[in-house]
Amino acid sequence: MASFIVEGNHRLHGEITPQGAKNEALQVISATLLTSEEVVIENVPDILDVNNLIKLLGDMGVKITRKNETTYSFKAEHIDSDFIESQGFMDQCNKLRGSVMIIAPLLTRMGKMFYATPGGDKIGRRRLDTHFKGLGNLGATFSFDEDKQAYEFESNGRLKGSCMLLDEASLTGTANIIMAAVMAKGTTTIYNAACEPYIQQLCRMLNKMGAHIGGIASNLLTIEGVDELHGAHHVILPDMIEVGSFIGIAAMTGSELTIKNVSWENLGIIPDSFRRLGLRLEKRGDDMFIPQQNHYEIDRFMDGSILTLADAPWPGLTPDLLSVLLVVATQAKGSVLIHQKMFESRLFFVDKLIDMGAQIILCDPHRAVVIGHDHNIHLRARKMVSPDIRAGIAMLIAAMSADGVSQIGHIEQIDRGYTKIDERLNALGAKITRIK
Repeated sequence: MASFIVEGNHRLHGEITPQGAKNEALQVISATLLTSEEVVIENVPDILDVNNLIKLLGDMGVKITRKNETTYSFKAEHIDSDFIESQGFMDQCNKLRGSVMIIAPLLTRMGKMFYATPGGDKIGRRRLDTHFKGLGNLGATFSFDEDKQAYEFESNGRLKGSCMLLDEASLTGTANIIMAAVMAKGTTTIYNAACEPYIQQLCRMLNKMGAHIGGIASNLLTIEGVDELHGAHHVILPDMIEVGSFIGIAAMTGSELTIKNVSWENLGIIPDSFRRLGLRLEKRGDDMFIPQQNHYEIDRFMDGSILTLADAPWPGLTPDLLSVLLVVATQAKGSVLIHQKMFESRLFFVDKLIDMGAQIILCDPHRAVVIGHDHNIHLRARKMVSPDIRAGIAMLIAAMSADGVSQIGHIEQIDRGYTKIDERLNALGAKITRIK
């Protein structure tokens, strides 16, 4: 298990460019299975989860060519049916949460598949009901095979379009249903669909491949099924979670940073959420400039009550940034309630921040009150272990601002979501050492 040794209290300076979006990459790479023609994808992030998905597709028989550092060509002309029924396939799926998005493409192409329960972050219950019900509405059947400890899906011929109202605006559930519907017979309408920029990007790529998807950027999608899809060229958006993480790093270390090419129009409420904690962010073209700030004060509601930051489906605040916002609040002036609605275990890492000297009251698994130090009291270095991607980056941000030298274990979790984060931050003046 690898670790980061982090020497705190170093200010950073310079420019940094966010990687391609992890969540979008997992979706659009999975969608390449829907055609036998070549699909070229640019701005693919070099992170563990994406690399594992690419390896999985390669083992399935997809011809993959890496054209440069961030551009890949995928050609799923032949899919190895024996492999996708093997234990090796299910073992790989079990280790990768994002592998859930290959269900619909493989079901469409092969008509039948086995799928093991996916792995990923241990952040609480992450149910698959939306995926299964949506595919069921299109005519798929599924059952659990006790011997293989895997779900068996069958399409019973070509899937059929359907009108459905999703029980939750699940990002991955919506993606799976879209990928199943684009080649189903007839018309599919999906109400209460997730409409994050990543879903919009998936729809735009599929339309370039020949799909007929209407209502993009809304929560009501209309999909006219087609007989086949062809090749296309697609560019992945910058990762909004990395952008938010870099904002948090600048705030906690009192650094002046420029984040390049952030795609402002796709950041939604993220900039305003940091501004509500008192941070100044400047739009310079498509770049974001963060001036050095030694103090920042948390906003209040109009009636004077304590601010609450809570996650919500897009265009609400993404849950993936609440951990970063919580850490930033520890050095703000004022107090804030962080309400993590979606995952009941994502706030448990705050006990490590409390050990570092942060003033946080964990009310229950979903809510924490943060009382900021206003940079008058620095956090103390500690030894920690990363439980998931987002808690891991929050711990790294805290360690970078702390007095002394911290150690963060199980950084493989951070590597799942961030490309060479130590090297990129060290180039700006951080002192992070990776040890095996």
